[in-house]
Amino acid sequence: MTDENHSHREKMKALKAEHQAKMSEKTVREKGLIIVHTGDGKGKSSSAFGMIMRAIAHGMPCGVVQFIKGNWVTGEKTFLRAHFEKECRFVVSGEGFTWDTQDRERDIAAARHGWDVAKEMIRDPDMKLVVLDEINIALRYDYLPIAEVVDFLTTEKPPMTHVVLTGRDAKPELLAIADLVTEMTEVKHPFRDQGVVAQRGVEF
Repeated sequence: MTDENHSHREKMKALKAEHQAKMSEKTVREKGLIIVHTGDGKGKSSSAFGMIMRAIAHGMPCGVVQFIKGNWVTGEKTFLRAHFEKECRFVVSGEGFTWDTQDRERDIAAARHGWDVAKEMIRDPDMKLVVLDEINIALRYDYLPIAEVVDFLTTEKPPMTHVVLTGRDAKPELLAIADLVTEMTEVKHPFRDQGVVAQRGVEF
């Protein structure tokens, strides 16, 4: 064994021991998490749908309520409905972005419908993961009361159910109760930097 390889091996042994010591301190083995994906960067919904794929692979029933993006033909909606309809319930509640609908009352009604379906999914004892895609936008525009959403998640969500909430500008009240928060940061974007519109298979 070379000196370089021996040095590497000793470093890895030390890292492994450190990791095992940290793991031994953890007392909670399983818990249903409240997860928030927010920020100006791309990847919030993509990350959430990656978790849906994981859940399906583990045989965990899951569901999606898609706010705001209603009239978009997205790859994830097409794929899940075509191939995993039994494993993943997919409900669309929005009618499109707010500048498309231009009707606040309709937007509020659509968001309320989506939230009612979301509560039904989350309360379902068989449902293990629920993604509320772009709900942060509905909350940002006060289509839904943040206090109601926070109260439901903290008092009625079953202890082993994971709930993922996506969208930029997540409210501070939501961040406060979340177990995991990831903020996507935009460094460079083809639309802003090069005038390239959203690409099929990449952004929808």
